[in-house]
Amino acid sequence: MLRALLDKFWDEDVWLPPNTTWDDIAPGPDKEVVYADYRHLLYPIPLALVLIVLRQTLEKYIYAPFGMSLGIKNTRPKKAPNNPKLESAYVDCPKIKHKQLFLSKDEICALAKQLDMSERQVERWWRLRRSQDKPSKLTKFCENAWRCSFYFYNFSYGTFILWDKDWLWDIDQCYIGYPHQGTSSDIWWYYMISAAFYWALTMSQFWDVRRKDFWQMFVHHIATIALLSFSWVCNLHRIGTLVLLLHDCTDIFLEAAKAAKYANYQKLCDAIFTVFTVLWIVTRLGIYPFYIIWSTSVRAPMLLPMFAAYYIFNALLCLLLALHILWTWLILQVAYKSINAGKMEGDIRSSSSDFSDSSHQSNHSTPNRIHNKKDT
Repeated sequence: MLRALLDKFWDEDVWLPPNTTWDDIAPGPDKEVVYADYRHLLYPIPLALVLIVLRQTLEKYIYAPFGMSLGIKNTRPKKAPNNPKLESAYVDCPKIKHKQLFLSKDEICALAKQLDMSERQVERWWRLRRSQDKPSKLTKFCENAWRCSFYFYNFSYGTFILWDKDWLWDIDQCYIGYPHQGTSSDIWWYYMISAAFYWALTMSQFWDVRRKDFWQMFVHHIATIALLSFSWVCNLHRIGTLVLLLHDCTDIFLEAAKAAKYANYQKLCDAIFTVFTVLWIVTRLGIYPFYIIWSTSVRAPMLLPMFAAYYIFNALLCLLLALHILWTWLILQVAYKSINAGKMEGDIRSSSSDFSDSSHQSNHSTPNRIHNKKDT
């Protein structure tokens, strides 16, 4: 039964162009080109664990010491007084489980009556207690420094290996001769390391700094892994490398801006955020839809016969575009509020962990409100 289900799932009529079989694109010594091997999609999972260990090592021995040398302190908020009843209410609170850390006036009043305390006592204890769950600035700085370093490496490596590839300069080459397009060792490593990074992000997202767009980022990572996997299996790695390269370049500046913010280099943060905003709009709302998606939607059908999996691949590209539009709206909100305030100061992260303790509304600030990723 399992074999029948797998055969049905991997139906050649779904995954491959007409008159093409899996044997035609299976890797082997007798083939004229080196085809992608679907079994290699398992490699990014252990590689992801290696990246997680590498990240923890770099954070401990490089990023954290560097952050402290910049004056970032790894201080924790003042602990809330010991109160077993309030602690039990805090742990069991549905809002806490969903990272919605603020209680309404009615909820505070109900807790005060239930525990025979004043509303002021409950509110003060709750504020101190939720502050304990916030990561320190040094923790957030290390996270952004790691991502910035990886995106810089991946973009640099991608640019280096694609520079002499004809499809970087002529996107039609992504389809001409398809599916008989071979892979090389440099493309193999580019794909495997990129997929491993997004597997690592998906895993670590559950213990990293929790932000407001947690589920958007989760969908983004899963869509990226699916895109990489589909394009690898279907031998569409050429267009996949272009999508990776385009996304990595903007993420460098986003993570750098947030790291500069945590280090209190406000002017540097503002400058990097400005570059990021311009580059984001140019790449994610310009080049991506009007060059990449236009090519996959208009040029590809002209140059090769369509098949079902190709439409799945294109739909995932469009899903990423929808996420780009959502994040662009958040970015423009930050830019508008900053310009309207006449300065970029404070911290208005969209993460619930960064709201002000003294009110339920945020101050005007820079890019820490946006958490993308992105990323591809």
